[in-house]
Amino acid sequence: MGVPVAYASEHLSLAALELFIHIDGEDEPRDLVAVEAELAMDPKIVEEQKRSILKRFGSNWRYEVSLTRDLGDAWFAARESLVMLVPSVVIEVEWNLLINPRHADFPRMKIVQQRPFRFDERMFKR
Repeated sequence: MGVPVAYASEHLSLAALELFIHIDGEDEPRDLVAVEAELAMDPKIVEEQKRSILKRFGSNWRYEVSLTRDLGDAWFAARESLVMLVPSVVIEVEWNLLINPRHADFPRMKIVQQRPFRFDERMFKR
């Protein structure tokens, strides 16, 4: 069983794709909200975290769900950081973010804007 982590992406388009791959055409959600948040992250630490994660994952990480889940569960339990970057399986050169709502800095995360989000109807004509 996973932990209650908030999932985000560096870009709205990646977040949409990450959700889209799990939706059946008949179940198109019509009540989505795109939330833009500001997270204070040092660019040097971001790059260091990306290198560290890729080194830990190894070459077959995309097919080892237990490896990635165990790493995420350990990160969540440790509460050492608000955000953990993880590579996207959908677009492997882009990154998702795990946000730990139990971290002390979570209340300081700034919501910049919220707006309704809909998938383009053509996406469901597959």
